[in-house]
Formats: sequence, structure tokens, C-alpha cells
Amino acid sequence: MSEQAATRGERKERTRQALLDGTLALTAERGFAALSLREIARSAGIVPTAFYRHFSALEDLGAALVDEGVKALRLALREVRRTPDASLSDTVRFVFEHVAAKREIFGFLTRERHGGSAALRRAIAMELQLIVRELVADLSRIRALDSWPPDDLEIAADLLVATVTDGIAAYVAATPRDQRFIVDRTVQQVRLIALGMGAWRPTQD
Repeated sequence: MSEQAATRGERKERTRQALLDGTLALTAERGFAALSLREIARSAGIVPTAFYRHFSALEDLGAALVDEGVKALRLALREVRRTPDASLSDTVRFVFEHVAAKREIFGFLTRERHGGSAALRRAIAMELQLIVRELVADLSRIRALDSWPPDDLEIAADLLVATVTDGIAAYVAATPRDQRFIVDRTVQQVRLIALGMGAWRPTQD
């Protein structure tokens, strides 16, 4: 690759990132559905027509933010699961470390999860469902749960993911002083769910 092509590629990536960062800043005050392509382009210092060199539509930009948040977290969790001695508490704390490093994105995702953009709601819900499915697969490999039917495993995975997701929503809205409490509380909630799972008797057909 020539130096000129590399420089052009770097400029394009910087502009793309500026569009993402500008969108996050704008959505801190208004929902994604209320934004116009023109103001997003202006936030990145480009003309509206140049937007289409980076994204095919506003929904494509929104999907990229979902990828940077939930999808990136899902892929990172795969690496944690490959660590044999990773405890449940360690995994929950890892999630919050990931969120802390991308707090603006997760604040955006928390707001948009129930916000005005149907496309974003679907994209976020799809990624969360993929996390649930991967967790179901993990739970099914635990010897104490190998007799559980798929429906029961999915209920447990749903409950775990929902608990951590609620914790994330509280975390991104909290002051730094309260964030540690929220992490510790979420860890305790997940441990309590795990204890309850140990006493659960699988449903019978």
C-alpha cells in the first residue's frame, strides 16, 4: 500500500470515528431518532454528502455504535469464558471494567434500548439475545445443570443477563462514588441467582 493510500485511509477512519463521537455527544441531550444527518455531519466537520462515504444511512451509523458496545462486549466475554479459573464474580467485574472503558457508548445504548429508534432497539435486543444464547450453551456444560431442559437454562440465562444489564444502566448514570457500590451489588445479585439455581428443580414435561 502506498503512503498516499495509507494516509487517505487514516483520514477516512478519523472522520468515521468523528461521526461516531459526534453522534454520542449529540445523543447525550436528545435521542438518536431526533438527530438529523446534517447535524451529525456538522459535528464531524464534514458536509452532509460526505457522510455517505462512511455509512449508507443513519441506521448504519447506529448499528456501528451497537457493534462498538454490545457486540464488542459479547466477543470479549468469549475470551473470558476460555479462562478455566474465571469465577462468576470475576466475569461480572470484567463486564463493568469493559463498560467503564466505554461509558459514553453504554450510556447511549442504555438510553436507546428503550428509546425512539426501532432499528436501534432491534439491533441491541438481537445482540443481547446472542449473549443469552451463548450463556445458555455455557450453562449446559456445567455438570450440575446438565439435566436441565433448554427452557429452564434460557430462563436462568435471561435472568442473569437482565440483572447485569440493569446494573450497567445504573452504573453509567451513577456518580463515581456510587459506581463501586453498584458493581458490588450486581455481583451479589448474580451470586444469589446462582445459589437459587442450585436449589432449582427442572420442570418436567
